[in-house]
Amino acid sequence: MAGLARTNGGGWRGSPWRIALWGVPALLLLVPAVAMRFTDEVKWDGADFAAMAILLFTAAGAFDLAARATLSWAYRAAAAVAVTASFLIVWINLAVGMIGPEDDPYNLLFGGAIAVALIGAMLARFRPAGMARAMLAAGAWQAAVAAAGLTADWRGGVSTLVLAGLWLVAAGLFLRAGRQEAGAG
Repeated sequence: MAGLARTNGGGWRGSPWRIALWGVPALLLLVPAVAMRFTDEVKWDGADFAAMAILLFTAAGAFDLAARATLSWAYRAAAAVAVTASFLIVWINLAVGMIGPEDDPYNLLFGGAIAVALIGAMLARFRPAGMARAMLAAGAWQAAVAAAGLTADWRGGVSTLVLAGLWLVAAGLFLRAGRQEAGAG
């Protein structure tokens, strides 16, 4: 892939942004720990902290890999948006569910958008044009599942349609990254 950082991730490895990327999840895990000391409204157990730690650090790791792979700001932004969409799908489903309650089996279908994005990304070998197609497909999946769920829970259906928009934003940014790559090559 043109534009790949050949050494030191294009300065990413020692960047303050990278330090923040790994520090913010740790700080976010402190919020419920501190809140539990002051209110009975927050009641997390070890499983809650473990699940959120896995979710936050997986998201940070996925973005870190993408950021080290390229110098393209558009590619990095697209990766950030795609990782955010994936994070929100999992987090919302674990917390309250997108359509109905969190234990509604229908909510498992939203994981398909993440699977479509991941499989598409691997098939595209993480090249921008293929990534754009993968994000479009993930957005289409997200929109279809959300639209089908509108009859069961219209508020959940509408809010999850917004997540489909994130996949489309990522697709547009990957297209821009592809154009930047083509112009540089």
